[in-house]
Amino acid sequence: MSDHVYKKIELVGSSTESIEKAVDNAVEKASKTVRNMRWLEVGEIRGHIDDGKVAHWQVGVKIGFTLDE
Repeated sequence: MSDHVYKKIELVGSSTESIEKAVDNAVEKASKTVRNMRWLEVGEIRGHIDDGKVAHWQVGVKIGFTLDE
């Protein structure tokens, strides 16, 4: 195994379904343009309340990926 250098990006995923789906949406979108994704960190979690119910989730996600050799 060789030594790696990692870069980290910050995204905010959103979903009307769940916190997990908001994270999935961020990772899926990033995977279309970012190569070598290896790990993620979940940070801030926010929700929008409408008519006394959670209507929308927003989750801060940091994604780490290896730089090309």
